[in-house]
Amino acid sequence: MSKREYPETPLIGVGAIIVEDGRVLLVKRGHPPLAGKWSIPGGVLELGELLREAAVREASEETGLAVEAGEILGIFDRLIRTGDRVQYHYVLIDFLCRRIGGELRPGSDADDVRWFAPEEILSLRLPADTAEVIRKAFASVNSSK
Repeated sequence: MSKREYPETPLIGVGAIIVEDGRVLLVKRGHPPLAGKWSIPGGVLELGELLREAAVREASEETGLAVEAGEILGIFDRLIRTGDRVQYHYVLIDFLCRRIGGELRPGSDADDVRWFAPEEILSLRLPADTAEVIRKAFASVNSSK
């Protein structure tokens, strides 16, 4: 597996944006780079794995839910520097996902997992691209009703 901190090349990450009953599911990260912060369930693509398979796997590992990965909602750069060195570099691909089963519980790398209404998202101070992709997810779900 590639080194995540101070990597030699960018890593591909996937996110599973799960919207249900007007709320989005977020996980509280247990490990860097976002330890203690709320974020979209997701992680790093594994060798030989398709992007949607990775989103489904990460959703299951981090939330306990079985999901179906649908449309791509966004592709983002996540670049964190320490001085002039690149500490973390991810290309993130976020999918709109629909729950198809499972029991909600935080995974081993998450401190907590819970549903948030749109108005609660503002108080979390998420990165701008994360907040924007969550808004897109709500809009997509609401337009398909």
